[in-house]
Amino acid sequence: MSASPKQRIVVGLSGGVDSAVSAALLKRQGHEVVGIFMKNWEDDDDSEFCSSREDFLDAASVAEVLGIEIEHVNFAAEYKDRVFAEFLREYQAGRTPNPDVLCNAEIKFKAFLDHALRLGADAIATGHYARRRVLPSGESQLLKGLDPLKDQSYFLHRLTQAQLSKVWFPVGELPKTEVRRLALELKLPNAKKKDSTGICFIGERPFREFLNRYLAQEPGDIVDERGRKLGRHVGLSFYTLGQRQGLGIGGVKEKGAPRGGGEHAPWFVARKDLERNRLVAVQGHEHPWLLYSALTADSPSWIAGHAPIPGAYAAKTRYRQADAPCELRGTEVGFGLNFSQKQWAVTPGQSAVLYDGEVCLGGGLIATAAP
Repeated sequence: MSASPKQRIVVGLSGGVDSAVSAALLKRQGHEVVGIFMKNWEDDDDSEFCSSREDFLDAASVAEVLGIEIEHVNFAAEYKDRVFAEFLREYQAGRTPNPDVLCNAEIKFKAFLDHALRLGADAIATGHYARRRVLPSGESQLLKGLDPLKDQSYFLHRLTQAQLSKVWFPVGELPKTEVRRLALELKLPNAKKKDSTGICFIGERPFREFLNRYLAQEPGDIVDERGRKLGRHVGLSFYTLGQRQGLGIGGVKEKGAPRGGGEHAPWFVARKDLERNRLVAVQGHEHPWLLYSALTADSPSWIAGHAPIPGAYAAKTRYRQADAPCELRGTEVGFGLNFSQKQWAVTPGQSAVLYDGEVCLGGGLIATAAP
């Protein structure tokens, strides 16, 4: 997003190519650009999974090539208090949180934004694939990134008007292929660096092993929808609805079942029975217990500052799914969505994010789902 007169823009340089190209584009437009590298995880920073040292070196190399200052800022305490503690609370309650949504709301667009404003920034910029549009009324809208394969508006749905008004998304108008091309053209040192995945700021790691350090294990039975025992689970917190891998019950079939039937269909986690500490698994991707036609969500956050009027919209109940047509209704503590087609493995703790065309309206945390 370009803007008129020269401004002081603080860019969150992560070490990745998207934020590097964002900084380069702003510099090319004539703005005063300052880079900030955020360090937000310290518990095992010397491990093979936390790449913050390597990422900082990459970010510093980019800053050197672009001729901009870079500051190393530590938000580890804020991350642990505001993001990670909530992340663990949700898992302990049997839900499946989305740490990237939390991290954006509490760190990248709160702690980082506040720090940048203290440095005299007019605005901040990040490498997210999203766009901002300012209406004649002055209201800021969050739009999907133009590259449908990279759009990250889902993770940004909790931004407020105050936050969004201070944020630029320079690569939101570009396809990822063009971002890579620009990085090579500008001779950025991380032009070919692979995209990061994994938990926001914690990195890629064996997830169950990682959670095991922080959550108590309470093993119990894995049962089918009729209550028949299939195996054992290591603790309900370590599983999510729709999960197929890691159940240890592949190939289970009924005694005497004929060969060639559907008895070898894969098993999926369908429910968590918290009272009896049982994990319920069902066979087949399209099993009725995995399909939902409605949900309720709480902790709503609306980008406009108020709820949209009830009616027809589209929603995502998980990242990377196609927009699903739905009907929005209000509830006492949040909102409800009714879908025209059943949605797969709607998971409490994940975000239900509402769209009106390319405009991301906001969303909330999925509380319940109904078949």
